[in-house]
Amino acid sequence: MTHITTQDDEDPVRKIVFLLGAEDICAHTGEEIHAEGVYSVCINGTPIAVTDVPKRFLNSFRKLRRMGRISEFTSIYINHDYNEVHIATDEGRICRPMIVVENGRSKVTARYLKALRKGTMEFEDFLSRGLVEYLDVNEENDTNIALSEREINQHTTHLEIEPFTILGAVAGLIPYPHHNQSPRNTYQCAMGKQAIGAIAYNQFSRIDTLLYLMVYPQKPMVKTRTIELIKYDKLPAGQNATVAVMSYSGYDIEDALVLNKASCDRGFGRCQVLKKNSTPLKTYANGTSDRVNASAFDAKNAKHQAIGSDGIAQVGARLHQGDAFMLKALPMDTTSTAGTNNYKNVPSNWKLPDVSYVDKVCITENEAGTTLIKVLLRQTRRPELGDKFSSRHGQKGVVGLISPQEDMPFNDQGITPDIIMNPHGFPSRMTVGKMMELLSGKAGVLDGSLEYGTAFGGSKVEDMADLLLKHGFSYSGKDYLTSGITGEALQFYVFFGPIYYQKLKHMVQDKMHSRARGPRAILTRQPTEGRARDGGLRLGEMERDCLIAYGASQLLLERLMISSDAHKVDVCEKCGQMGSMGYCKMCESEEKIRHLTMPYAAKLLIQELGSMNVKVVIGLEDEFPRDGDETEKRGG
Repeated sequence: MTHITTQDDEDPVRKIVFLLGAEDICAHTGEEIHAEGVYSVCINGTPIAVTDVPKRFLNSFRKLRRMGRISEFTSIYINHDYNEVHIATDEGRICRPMIVVENGRSKVTARYLKALRKGTMEFEDFLSRGLVEYLDVNEENDTNIALSEREINQHTTHLEIEPFTILGAVAGLIPYPHHNQSPRNTYQCAMGKQAIGAIAYNQFSRIDTLLYLMVYPQKPMVKTRTIELIKYDKLPAGQNATVAVMSYSGYDIEDALVLNKASCDRGFGRCQVLKKNSTPLKTYANGTSDRVNASAFDAKNAKHQAIGSDGIAQVGARLHQGDAFMLKALPMDTTSTAGTNNYKNVPSNWKLPDVSYVDKVCITENEAGTTLIKVLLRQTRRPELGDKFSSRHGQKGVVGLISPQEDMPFNDQGITPDIIMNPHGFPSRMTVGKMMELLSGKAGVLDGSLEYGTAFGGSKVEDMADLLLKHGFSYSGKDYLTSGITGEALQFYVFFGPIYYQKLKHMVQDKMHSRARGPRAILTRQPTEGRARDGGLRLGEMERDCLIAYGASQLLLERLMISSDAHKVDVCEKCGQMGSMGYCKMCESEEKIRHLTMPYAAKLLIQELGSMNVKVVIGLEDEFPRDGDETEKRGG
């Protein structure tokens, strides 16, 4: 419900200031302005008038605003420290609507709410009738706001419409956020946007560059009012996982999760990744253009197994690494206007090692009239070691182990958890909201109801505990578990129940990358950068510092030069310049030339400095002490 103000015109406000009996500040002397009880009136920080009845001025101004004579986003407040009345009409102030309270009574009554439900009144009518007004942060500072109607006393000036409205759409998805340490809620606000779910009802008709879809999304067991208002439960991004909070196997160190293999087999955390490959058929200056060359199809070529009779991959075809999904041909000559033109085949291939399926093919045109061929490729993925999950409380973790169901602990109903979470994630993070979500979720499952975790409210822990007791469970949410490995009862009760988990878009399959040899950049002759270009893994500044601290100079040499861009150069010992082919151009002799290996980037830097008229001299030292022995000198 928050509104961010835009620039309003100052002139009408200035006129109203003078109409309300304030006097022009320019007509007063300094002594009069700073006299006792005289307040100056500022608009957006500029003093324009003075008044000696600031409270009456303020009340009249607010009355006019509530009548709708002044923009509802104009704020006014008195700063008693500086004897100033501040009026603001500028942009960028954050305002929230509050219900006006007068004489200890809320101005919004049941009659008005009935009219709102019936549709005879709009929110705008509430504003224009002065029942509701927008307050910015300055005006909020000198008001007395009650959170609920019960709390109204004789000092109350405003009433919250609903306290949870201070949260935006993303923060509003968190259940019981008022029981979490605040940074955790901030983390969830970032991670909620990375959760894979359902994006729209037309998700299967679209061709997006990259689209992640959850195969079995579920609505959360513990919802909030925000979830209902923004219809998140109609397009959810997560699944209700049965979670056991206990240590298991040692593969759950540092936030890692243990997943139940049977849950993954049944579709927990399964998602689809759809990637678009768009190929334009360009037209050139001489009238030639790229074309799809169906005649290049070769039935014997294993790389062409997905191609159909039109030279484009068929829907449903499986693509392995190196398989062609489109047979494109480019004209050899794009400049001359001679009649005949030869074409060279340049097929589009699937590059990644993971298998992909052709989901859709679409032939269309862009604004420029160029033909585009879009091929949508689909992969179905199940959770694997290293995939990232998080609950709605900033508690993120990667899969550390996928354990077979027979090794998982089970409770007296024979239920095994989908996820085992390490208890060390709780003490320092103080996400009590997550524990309350588990309790409410468990009570809701047993009672067949969806519970609420709305901010500053929601289902009460006592009620949830009573529900659990009613259904024969412990009020603390803990269960008696039996070890799946030994068959013995565990010596401790385990906090066990449903929590809404989100699968995040960071998956190992998209990130895993290694390289022994591969492409190099042309300019610096160093390995290329990034997984997409089969790049190298960089030893950075800080890693270099560690190696220096260890005194591992040969490893440093190897990583920073030999494995990267080692380059042999001829250097003249006499003038310190680089020669070529054993000859120094400066000294015009071959006598003092020495061969050494240096990083190509360093040689490039010296040449670039030279092009800027900065002379760099390479000073050479003898490796051996000088004895006059010619052979020893040579090894310099």
